[in-house]
Amino acid sequence: MLTKPIAWIGRKVLFLLKEMGGMLLLLLESLWWLFRPPFRFRLFIKQMEFIGVNSLFVVSLTGLFTGMVLALQTYHAFRMFSAESLVGATVALSVTRELGPVITSLMVTGRAGSAIAAEIGTMRVTEQIDALTVMAISPVQYLVLPRIVAGILMLPLLTAISDFIGITGGYVVGVKLLGINSGLFLNKIYEYVDYDDIYNGLIKAAFFGLIFTLVGCYKGFYTRGGAEGVGKATTEAVVLGSVLILVFDYVLTALMF
Repeated sequence: MLTKPIAWIGRKVLFLLKEMGGMLLLLLESLWWLFRPPFRFRLFIKQMEFIGVNSLFVVSLTGLFTGMVLALQTYHAFRMFSAESLVGATVALSVTRELGPVITSLMVTGRAGSAIAAEIGTMRVTEQIDALTVMAISPVQYLVLPRIVAGILMLPLLTAISDFIGITGGYVVGVKLLGINSGLFLNKIYEYVDYDDIYNGLIKAAFFGLIFTLVGCYKGFYTRGGAEGVGKATTEAVVLGSVLILVFDYVLTALMF
């Protein structure tokens, strides 16, 4: 009886190692195609629009209310210690270091990561990927590479927009609704927030862009089982991508700060 839990854990570990190895090989193959013609810039632009431009509204809305809620919560907490002047710095540091990159990446993973897995998975089960191979077109170069590059480029831009809107939302709540002095609010931001905080947050966002696009492409590329398999791959892409973003957020934070 004692061997069953050990066997179950062993199967899960082997499955996880297989998945990580498969994604790493897919990434290496994508990098190999990065510098080889033909260069289909139209595909890159299309994916940048899909991942970046089409996610702008939901990212902006999420960033706005994140900054507003954070300002509201920190104000009531700091008021107990007569430290309301630190609300601005706390909101800015929290948004630029953590909440901006992480929440933006999770929202884009839910919107674009699921769509990537579903689209490529549908192409797999309908044999469209096999048709690309027959036409001597690399499926990795045609389908995977543009999405990975677009994710790496667009997530930092979306995060920068989310950071700005989040801090603006915190300013509106802190200054206009809660009565914090405007000059004091902004001065504390200038005093405590360094450029490194912003840059490191954007670097984390680029890593998260790589993670969610790679997971979505991998799950879609190796979909099996028809329509049911596409649904399963889509769910797994969102769940695994979100979990890996949170795991690597800790790793990157420990290395950067």
